[in-house]
Order: sequence, then C-alpha cells, then structure tokens
Amino acid sequence: MLRPILAALVIVAAAGAACAQTAGDAAEGGELARRWCGNCHVVGRGSGTSPATGDAAPTFASIAAMPSTTALSLRAFLQTPHHRMPDFALTRAETDNLIAYILSLKAN
Repeated sequence: MLRPILAALVIVAAAGAACAQTAGDAAEGGELARRWCGNCHVVGRGSGTSPATGDAAPTFASIAAMPSTTALSLRAFLQTPHHRMPDFALTRAETDNLIAYILSLKAN
C-alpha cells in the first residue's frame, strides 16, 4: 500500500523539477531574441519581414502560433545545428529564457 503512494510522490516531484528546469525569464529571453535573433527574425508580436532575410526566416509570433510549438520542441530545435542559422552556443539559462519568450507570444 505504501509503495504506490511513494511511487506517485516520486513521479510528482520529478515532474515538478522538470517544469522548474524549463521555466525561464521571458523578459530576458526577449532581450536575447532582439540581440541575437533580431537581425534575421521579426522577434516581436507583430508580423512582417526581416530586412536582412525577407520571408526566409519565420517570425517568432508565427513560430509560437504553430500547434507543434512546445517547450520541448523548441529545446530540441535550439540544440540542433541548422545549416541556415548561426551556431549560437546558448547556455541552459539562455535557452530556457528564449523558450519562455517564444511561448509568451502564443495567442491566448
């Protein structure tokens, strides 16, 4: 009887820790996005095209609006090299902050 309760507590604690690890500071992420990503992407809530890349780089708002956009999918994307993007070496905190910012752009 006690074993299932302990197992459930461990699962809940692990889930809470995982959520805490992915929580970032959206304001810090927005600043990072403007500084590092703003040359190629429209990083604000608005739409438009980048002066440098036109429509080649999606807006952060359009990325946020995609049904497949989650913290996990963004983390996987940001940790995978892409031939058309610079290889930014983001720290875990910077990644968390950037993810929090992009997710903050989702329409409610």
